[in-house]
Amino acid sequence: MIVLYNTLTRKKEPLKPVEEGKIGLYACGPTVYDYFHIGNARIFILFDVLRRYLAYRGYEVTFVQNFTDIDDKMIARAAELDISVAELAARFIQAYQEDAATLGVLPADHHPRATEHIPQIIALIQRLIDKDLAYEIEGDVYFHVDAFPAYGQLSHQDLEELNLGARVEIDARKKHPMDFALWKKEKPGEPSWESPWGRGRPGWHIECSAMSMHYLGETLDIHAGGQDLIFPHHENEIAQSEGATGKTFTRHWLHAGYLNIDREKMSKSLGNVLTIKELQAKVDPLILRFFMLSAHYRSPINFSEEHLQQAAKALERLHTLIYNLEDALQKNATVSSSGAEKTWQTNLETYRLKFREAMDDDFNTAGAFAVLFELAREANIYLNSTAKPPREVLALILEFYRETDEIFGFMKKPAGGKGLQEEITALIADREAARRQKDWARADSIRDQLREKGVVLEDTPQGVRWRVLAKREAEEEA
Repeated sequence: MIVLYNTLTRKKEPLKPVEEGKIGLYACGPTVYDYFHIGNARIFILFDVLRRYLAYRGYEVTFVQNFTDIDDKMIARAAELDISVAELAARFIQAYQEDAATLGVLPADHHPRATEHIPQIIALIQRLIDKDLAYEIEGDVYFHVDAFPAYGQLSHQDLEELNLGARVEIDARKKHPMDFALWKKEKPGEPSWESPWGRGRPGWHIECSAMSMHYLGETLDIHAGGQDLIFPHHENEIAQSEGATGKTFTRHWLHAGYLNIDREKMSKSLGNVLTIKELQAKVDPLILRFFMLSAHYRSPINFSEEHLQQAAKALERLHTLIYNLEDALQKNATVSSSGAEKTWQTNLETYRLKFREAMDDDFNTAGAFAVLFELAREANIYLNSTAKPPREVLALILEFYRETDEIFGFMKKPAGGKGLQEEITALIADREAARRQKDWARADSIRDQLREKGVVLEDTPQGVRWRVLAKREAEEEA
């Protein structure tokens, strides 16, 4: 049974979807005015893996992640770059897709944009007005928080506490200082749409309610995001969604912990905001993905050079095991298992159960990693003590790691596709021929040529094997 910590109730609860066997998962996506940074990357990676794990456990998952393509930041950045808001959105949606793919983040089933769902947004606002939960003033429409008694339930504060601690725009026209904008009256030079209240544009919070319910229904199974979104964004989503429908908006609220850089909060004022574009040249995306999953999703995580090096070394242990298993399977495995296959089948079922227990317990990736490394230790001992390991055993262990990697996605894939693999194989054959002819200069030249491609050769008693260096390893080798 999967249990998840619910921010709303502050306790772990069994996962109980609206429709048995199906999960509607919504995660807040980026505001596409710039390249996304490493803190965003943690969120995107975590909930990509959550989506994969739920599918692995047999659920039919519909994953929705929005693009905010109209808001104050979008308008200001478009003006700064002297382009339209639509051009800005197109540019950074493409950049998001490229960077997300680099990190192994799969596309959502739906990536709705706010500007493409104006009718749904207007209809939701009208429902709130009809229920006296929202009001219009001179073309602006506000949600009236006083009219929704449960306001503050997600952040676990009452309205007075929220008002004292909030930074809100002072507007004497509002009925309560905490009332938030659902629709903003048109301003000169800004994109706008026709509405019952005049031309204008949606506020930030309303888009997620309108789009998530459009794709997933009026009650979501899981709504995910970073801790920074608990208030006001997700609090406001609850108010406007449940105010309109009278139904529970989300059954499970999941929020990921903050990412710090060298133990300091990431901020533009400190100059420590790192984008994925900047990191790509320095950090292997697989290492970054591994690092982001190495801590429990609700825990804060500290990004530092030291922690990246630790992640690189840990991941390389898993990569090396996979290489050794594949190499042994190809070169010196036996067909007869002599009972070893049955023993390892039992062992691996135990590991599989421990893996699932960790992941079922509030998506505990750190606990699941411990299982992978415990198995790696046992598998390495077995390989080192067995001259000709049975083919069936090697295949079983590899199957386990490939199965779990469909969830985690940080195992190294063959470099460059079939063409490069064939080139590497041919160069290794040329090197072997040179060595047989004692042409050591030629053999060394081929080794250097392969190293330039990020491929390292290992001469073993069973023959030559090769592996692809991680980006960080390649830099250290250079």
